[in-house]
Amino acid sequence: MKILLFVCCLLIGATAVAEDSPSLHPKLEVFRPFLGQYWQGNLAEPGSEKPVIDRSHWSRALNGQAIKTVHSINHGEYGGESFIFWDDAKNSLAYYYFTTAGFYTHGTMQFNPQSGEIIALENVENNQNGITQVKSHSKIMPDGSLQVRSSYLQNEQWVEGHSAVYQPVAPQEILFK
Repeated sequence: MKILLFVCCLLIGATAVAEDSPSLHPKLEVFRPFLGQYWQGNLAEPGSEKPVIDRSHWSRALNGQAIKTVHSINHGEYGGESFIFWDDAKNSLAYYYFTTAGFYTHGTMQFNPQSGEIIALENVENNQNGITQVKSHSKIMPDGSLQVRSSYLQNEQWVEGHSAVYQPVAPQEILFK
């Protein structure tokens, strides 16, 4: 499942905000370091000959009431867009993720400032492979890379999902076919 990028980008801790920075909902400030950032990771399984390159970009959206992420795998073979926002009713960060494969997900996440980890749990709708939930753990590493691992509830059993290490990269176009 290619939902990793969305979750991968959720991890960097809050930093001091410059006074001239555009406003964000206070609960979204933890994501400010991601704004304008591009990430790239290889999702290929060990031993696979075909690269599976995932690229993403983060931006402020809806007058700072949301964060938008856009990602693309292998220049548009698969991709998606997410909106992250604060949900008062759930008292949690929440998100929706829409894909080029025709399914979407929605979930909540918690940021642990002590460990620097984000744990997300999302429900998957209309997945052709029988996946109904995804659980992911993301953590920024000392070298600045982002390590992500996930598991899927597929046909009513939890199975190991993808894992990847993402690096910050120079700006690049995020493509869809």
